[in-house]
Amino acid sequence: MLGTSRTASTLESVLDKGVLRVISMIGPTIYFHDTRGDNGFEYLLARQFAHQLNVRLELTVMDDLGAILNATGGPKGHFATAGLTATKERERSVRFSQAYTTVRQTLIYRLGHKRPKTLSDIAEGRLVVVPGSSHIEQLKNLKATQYPDLQWEVVADSEMLGLMQMVHDGEVDYAVVDSSAFDVNRGLYPRARRAFDISDAEPIAWAFPTYGDDSLLKAANRFLTSYAASGKLQQLQDRFFDHTDNFSVGGSQLLRHRIDSRLSKYESLFKTTAEQYEIDWQLLAAIAYQESHWNPRAKSPTGVRGLMMLTLPTAKEMGVSNRLDAEQSLRGGAKYLSQLRKRIPKDITEPDRTWLALAAYNIGLGHLEDARVLTERKGGDPDLWQDIREYLPLLQQKKYYSTLRYGFARGREPVQYVQNIRHFHSILRWHQIEKSRIEQAQLKARPESLTTSSTSALAPTSLPLSL
Repeated sequence: MLGTSRTASTLESVLDKGVLRVISMIGPTIYFHDTRGDNGFEYLLARQFAHQLNVRLELTVMDDLGAILNATGGPKGHFATAGLTATKERERSVRFSQAYTTVRQTLIYRLGHKRPKTLSDIAEGRLVVVPGSSHIEQLKNLKATQYPDLQWEVVADSEMLGLMQMVHDGEVDYAVVDSSAFDVNRGLYPRARRAFDISDAEPIAWAFPTYGDDSLLKAANRFLTSYAASGKLQQLQDRFFDHTDNFSVGGSQLLRHRIDSRLSKYESLFKTTAEQYEIDWQLLAAIAYQESHWNPRAKSPTGVRGLMMLTLPTAKEMGVSNRLDAEQSLRGGAKYLSQLRKRIPKDITEPDRTWLALAAYNIGLGHLEDARVLTERKGGDPDLWQDIREYLPLLQQKKYYSTLRYGFARGREPVQYVQNIRHFHSILRWHQIEKSRIEQAQLKARPESLTTSSTSALAPTSLPLSL
């Protein structure tokens, strides 16, 4: 315990009480709650900081950027982590940590309309932004210096995902969002398209209060420096963002259509099977979509069949007598994936363990092991998917596969396979979260005559009650 001769620093107070309080907000690149529990890039980064300090992370979720900045340093949080751009205007009210990533402000428009090339081209349209965002600051600067006729609307109680949906649905003509938010969610709202960036790359950082000592800020900077140097920051970024370049408008629109027309038929089956084999049901659904587009009678020229496109030998090994039976096929595929995941070396942790198991599902465990050997030869880490995927395509080249145990393999296919599944999984996860948010909003809009108990019984359990 601290003595009474001086006031404890902020860092000492955090360590003494064993709690680090952080303010954040809901968002696909920030914080969300899914089948795996609390998740999100910003959340996990803050949790790692708390882990390094050996204290418990206590999260407060707010839904307004201005309110988040105002609350920083108060009872709700020692600092804020919400994908905050470190701007000169904001530096008047908070102190920022060193940057841990960058982002660009992106103008989006609706597919089918003429793509604007400059802000002069959007004069006749409706442009919307999130309240309290750095986008407003940038638009004010652009209006003052280059585009005096520029106009925009601030949509109350909105966030970037909601603005993308408004553009996708044709409710508005244009919106400004962060490039990271656009990349992650463009598969969910494929008619929302990137027009151009309205800013250069800008730093994203944690926000600390301007008053008080800077002990916690310095500790945060030391953590961010060491976390980046260790390569773990890049791994965390890859976990959330490296699948976002796998995008086609047609493919994403087709997936959205099939979520409504096909997924509902099998959702309960995915959930029960996934629970049996301890797999995220949305990941299992993403695999089945990659394999068959949720068509239980699918068949490839090579003879693989069914919802999970099992080969005849694999089906027999997994106890599947009828590959065209959706329940048998899904059970067989889930069982096979579960077995592969267990055969991955024990020191490989998640999420790499799952990505490697998916690659083995596609190419075979032997070829995956060859890729791991090759990765180690080349100086990469054979336990990290981000390294292995770089060398998998080399299994197609004789000078490499001739030196390995299992020989030639079409190594580009598992890379694309895993990328596709991660992309589909991201869309499914956010489709479910948005569905739950809509249901929750509808519950809130119901007459007050509903009892608390009946409302609670209908509330979705996949999101925190703070929403």
